[in-house]
Amino acid sequence: MKPIWIVDDDQSIRFVLEKALAREDLAVRSFTNPRDVLLALADGAPQVLVSDIRMPGGSGIDLLIKVKEKFPALPVIIMTAYSDLDSAVSAFQGGAFEYLPKPFDVPKAVELIRRALEESLREDVADERAAEVPEMLGQAAAMQDVFRAIGRLSQSIVTVLITGESGSGKELVASALHKHSPRATGPFVAINTAAIPKDLLESELFGHERGAFTGAQTTRRGRFEQADGGTLFLDEIGDMPFDLQTRLLRVLSDGQFYRVGGHSPMRANVRVIAATHQNLEDRVKQGVFREDLFHRLNVIRLRLPALRERREDVPALTRLFLQKSAKDLGVEAKRITDAALSRLMNFEFPGNVRQLENICHWLTVMAPAQSVEPKDLPPELQTSVSQQRTPALVQDVAVPATSQRPTGEVAHASDIASSAAAPVAHQVSESLGTAAPGAAALDAAANSAKPTPTASDATGVLASVHAALPLAVPVAISTDWLTQLQTEARELLLAGAPDVWDTLTRKFEAQLIHSALDITKGRRIEAAQKLGIGRNTITRKIQELNLD
Repeated sequence: MKPIWIVDDDQSIRFVLEKALAREDLAVRSFTNPRDVLLALADGAPQVLVSDIRMPGGSGIDLLIKVKEKFPALPVIIMTAYSDLDSAVSAFQGGAFEYLPKPFDVPKAVELIRRALEESLREDVADERAAEVPEMLGQAAAMQDVFRAIGRLSQSIVTVLITGESGSGKELVASALHKHSPRATGPFVAINTAAIPKDLLESELFGHERGAFTGAQTTRRGRFEQADGGTLFLDEIGDMPFDLQTRLLRVLSDGQFYRVGGHSPMRANVRVIAATHQNLEDRVKQGVFREDLFHRLNVIRLRLPALRERREDVPALTRLFLQKSAKDLGVEAKRITDAALSRLMNFEFPGNVRQLENICHWLTVMAPAQSVEPKDLPPELQTSVSQQRTPALVQDVAVPATSQRPTGEVAHASDIASSAAAPVAHQVSESLGTAAPGAAALDAAANSAKPTPTASDATGVLASVHAALPLAVPVAISTDWLTQLQTEARELLLAGAPDVWDTLTRKFEAQLIHSALDITKGRRIEAAQKLGIGRNTITRKIQELNLD
């Protein structure tokens, strides 16, 4: 690993950072001015560059710009004792990894350098792989099976049927099958049979003669003729109209077809690869897909896994798509944090790989910083993850209907508790495989409820029921914290208190972090992981909220 370069005319700053990084077993090289750094760059770049802004003999911002011209992926951390807006904006506009105002906390500075170092090492690996961008990525076992199948089929021109959900990459597999086949020098022609109106699809596939129909001013070659000597990819074959299926079967059988309005038979030497997201066996049973055509297409079947079945591939695909989007838009590629990657890996991706690629394009355009945090992800990911984390109630508590009682009689709290206790006890006994171990305790909790002419104390009774349950059983009963939050918010708002949002948000964040640190016995990194936030975020919040 290459050393970390420190550029500062202040000897005390250089000394402190050198010693701190040496304790981390990191090699360091120090400079007093930008001019010496530019000369040293002729022999190679550092792993990370940490530079002051104002120095004799040159500006750190100018140095940043010159370094980025030669080494765009090199993380540069800008330090300054002048923490003004212009300096911060100039640093980030120049491509700085981070902005570090002086005086700084040494452990924080080392942690920041560590983060830049990790990013630099990832970039080194990405640069090595970028020399030859792979056609397809996939470490998951299901994708490895697909790769092996493509390899085995590389010397064959047999018909292949690719199945898989929309957006899973079926056309990419078809293209790879063509590229690694004896027909690789021939054309690869693709057509989505579901995207073309029925009246035009026949002409698209087989071509037409001049005057065959209104608007046919010239003779046109169809896709079969265009793919002669190569491969024709028929996407969404399950949606092909039934009458056209007969014509397709004829071509697959003897390679012969007629143009629309034509009378002379045409021949085409074409390998057909078909794909569908539908179950063709079911389509055959429903009578909307020809069984003989199905068997003609289903010679070799490849099933592509959905992205949720290959979550381990999400990080590599994300970085690839971020690089690709940046290249297409002519901008610097975004970096994605581990916390944001973790959020992506937990997403279900109904749109599969195509949806992930769209998300990466969105991030390239919309993410405010070069480093993508979980909060920068699109709204659909924020909503989806919050819904996934919402705990479900064990069972809805069935309160006896008022209509089942004599008119004017109000449901007694003990009755409500009894009716609630029975289903909960049943649920607990089922989960433990025993005969309602807490039944007696539940009855006691229900009977101990204070009699009242209304049902308003039901929540308190349920709390007693909850307390009587074995601790090992995770029964989720509302603690009304949202109601308490609403009450406090209303009181503050009605009283005209200032900064209500900040006040309540600080309380909420402090409680979350305090609970996580308590569970992890003060281990911040582990607490951050449990909360789904970054290490730097929890460190910053602890300081902001005075939780040290």
